[in-house]
Amino acid sequence: MNVYMHLFTLNVGFAERQANWNWKNVRSPFARLYYVTEGEAQVELAGHVQPLKKGYMYYIPAYVKHNCVCNSSFSHYYLHVYEDPQLGDCLLDKLLLPTEVKGTEIDLALFQRLCRLNPTMALSNFNPQIYDNQADLAEKLEKNRKRDLTNKVESRGILYILISRFLENAKQRIEFNNRHINNSLLYIQQHLGEKITEETLATIACMSRDHYIRVFKQAMGMTPVTYINSKRIERAELELLATNKSIKEISDSLSFGDSSYFINLFKRLLGVTPLQYRKEKQYL
Repeated sequence: MNVYMHLFTLNVGFAERQANWNWKNVRSPFARLYYVTEGEAQVELAGHVQPLKKGYMYYIPAYVKHNCVCNSSFSHYYLHVYEDPQLGDCLLDKLLLPTEVKGTEIDLALFQRLCRLNPTMALSNFNPQIYDNQADLAEKLEKNRKRDLTNKVESRGILYILISRFLENAKQRIEFNNRHINNSLLYIQQHLGEKITEETLATIACMSRDHYIRVFKQAMGMTPVTYINSKRIERAELELLATNKSIKEISDSLSFGDSSYFINLFKRLLGVTPLQYRKEKQYL
C-alpha cells in the first residue's frame, strides 16, 4: 500500500494533573499521542473504555469524539499531530492504528527531546475548549511553518518515529486490499473541492457504477456519497477552525452547491450548525 506522510506537530509538552484531567465530548481535527509516566486515567471512545497506564503510549485519532476521565494523579507527555489533507493521500486516514502500545526508554527520550526542541508548543491551558479552537489552531500552523529548517527536520523525524510504533499492528481501513477502491479514495481526498460523481469513481476503479457502489459499501460500510460528504464535513471543520472564510465560501470551496444543504448536513452529522461550531471554538 502506498502512503504519504504529511504530519506536523501542533502541541507537545508534559502535564502533571491531579484528578483534573476530565473533559467531555472532545473532538478535534488532529490526532493525539500520549506517553504515561505516572498514575492512571482513561479515555472513553467508540463505546470502549481505554485505561491509560504507566509506561504505555496511546493514540487517539482525529475527528473521534471521546471523553477523558481522571480521578487521581496522572502525568503524561502529550503530542497533537496534524495531518494536512490538502497535500495529498493521508497515512492516518488510511490506517486503523492500535490505541495502545508498550512504550520504551527510547520513546520517552524522544518525547523529551521533542519538548526541548519546541518549548513554545506546550499548552498553557489543558482545557480542549480553550486550546482546540480557531485562533489557536491557526496560530500553531503558522508557528510550525516559521520554524528553522533544522528544527523542522528533527521534529518531523521524531514525530514519524513515534507514529511508527503504532504501525506494526495497524490495519488498512479496507480489510481486503482492493487497489481500485484505494485509487478512488485517493481521488476523493484530492478532489473534495470539485464535483465528484459515482460514475467518475467507478471509471477510476475500472468497474461499472452499480458494481463499484456495492464493492465500496462492502469495503467502507457506507455508500460513496455518504463517504464523500463525511470527508467534506471533516474538511469544513478544519476550514472553520484554521481560516476566516465565511460559511458560504467554505460551502462553495467544497462543492456543496447549496450552502443550506451544507448547513443542514453539518448539523445532522455534528449536532450544531457551522456558525455555532465556529462560535463554540472561538478563543475563550
